[in-house]
Amino acid sequence: MITVMVFGLSGCAGTTVASMGKAPDYSRKECWLQFPKITTDVDTFYIYSTAYYESSFKEGAPDYATIDNPEMVEGAKGEYVTNASVYESSTNVFVPYYRQAGMRYAGEVRKKTGNIDSAISGISYDDISAALDYYFEHCNQGRPFIIAGHSHGASMAKYVLTHYFKKHPDYYKRMVAAYVIGFSVTQEDLTKYPHLKFATGENDTGVIISWNTEGPKNVKENAKNAVVLPNAISINPLNWKLDETYAPASRNLGSFMPNIKARRYEITDIGADAQVVLARGVVVTNAKWDHPADPEFFGPQSFHEDDYTFYYNNLKDNVAKRIAAYRSLAK
Repeated sequence: MITVMVFGLSGCAGTTVASMGKAPDYSRKECWLQFPKITTDVDTFYIYSTAYYESSFKEGAPDYATIDNPEMVEGAKGEYVTNASVYESSTNVFVPYYRQAGMRYAGEVRKKTGNIDSAISGISYDDISAALDYYFEHCNQGRPFIIAGHSHGASMAKYVLTHYFKKHPDYYKRMVAAYVIGFSVTQEDLTKYPHLKFATGENDTGVIISWNTEGPKNVKENAKNAVVLPNAISINPLNWKLDETYAPASRNLGSFMPNIKARRYEITDIGADAQVVLARGVVVTNAKWDHPADPEFFGPQSFHEDDYTFYYNNLKDNVAKRIAAYRSLAK
């Protein structure tokens, strides 16, 4: 069952001017989209993707959203249902609001520098690191945890892995896994930050799990995709292999897709198979889904918005398996 605990944002520090002031006061529960009751012995800290999107392109729009930006808040709520909920059955899910770089600004930064690090390393990272500080000091109580995100949130999760946990190795020792889905983790990342390890199977722990989902047309055209970087690594979410072994849709435990008539998401079969393409560093699928992501940013046949939903039940199953493996090692 999917539940979302959402708080009003009035009184949350840092709501007025996105480019100024200190990070929000994360002791105030209204600064969290989800601040859960503790029901199990493992947590997830989830970072949502770009929800400050359309309004970021309006004339005069700020580079960063305020923490109470309506578009961002609504987008984050929706993403909880489609993505973050995958961690609910196994963990206590924490989701902070944060001052997020808008799609326009992040795109401009990427064109200038080749990545979006400078768009997330200031204001946004100040907020996420403040939320992490509060979480570890007041909420975690020594429990093992998962770091997770998607797209923009996955890029921030990677930044947390490379910077925050480099400063906090005592916390990092308790990390079950990091699900950096919808943004590239590269061979260069692993070389530059040797404390990072990429998953090699379905139940190793202390590792990064990452993939970007595309259709065959993106691969055939070698299309530009804002989240696919050179030397990216993807793991197959159906067979948990790093090579090009094909995984048929029969191995898919269920996709989590919208039922427009019923106005809800539900588990269904859309034929979402999976195969890693090593030369591009992505997962390719022949899923029967005719709603690709924005071609301007992701190419003509990217399923970026469905990195989680296509493989929802397999991902949920994998979270449980990695937690079980972590518990077994901890005995």
